[in-house]
Amino acid sequence: MSWQTAFTLINMLVLPAWAMLILIPGARITKTLVHSMLWPLVMGAIYTVSLVAAMGFGVSDPEAGFTLSGVTALFQHPNGVITGWTHFLVFDLFVGAWIGRDSQRLSVPHWQTLPCILFAFLFGPVGLLLYALLRLAHGKGFSLHET
Repeated sequence: MSWQTAFTLINMLVLPAWAMLILIPGARITKTLVHSMLWPLVMGAIYTVSLVAAMGFGVSDPEAGFTLSGVTALFQHPNGVITGWTHFLVFDLFVGAWIGRDSQRLSVPHWQTLPCILFAFLFGPVGLLLYALLRLAHGKGFSLHET
């Protein structure tokens, strides 16, 4: 499989989960696959495989590391890009699912959370920030506790 094909498949794999969060947020299938964290965990397994390939089997730039030049080198190899991109996809989906669950728990109307979920999909932390502001506007504060 080519690196481009792997990149395309990883991107396509996350799209159904986002579609469920946007279109059918309260459906049983969404709760089972996305809100249960099953989908992010599957994506996390893919991330782990690419990370192990990079760290344990040399499928990375030899200069890759945890310095600025090392991280730059990491993203010079296709597996490093796929590993990093999968990392973003997993955590953005985690944030989007949390926004969905939290908004349902707090009875925030779905149409109001849609921009937050869309921004979480496209720009991760921006969606989280927007949702925190939406919670504040609803008098729910900035607490991230799910009690």
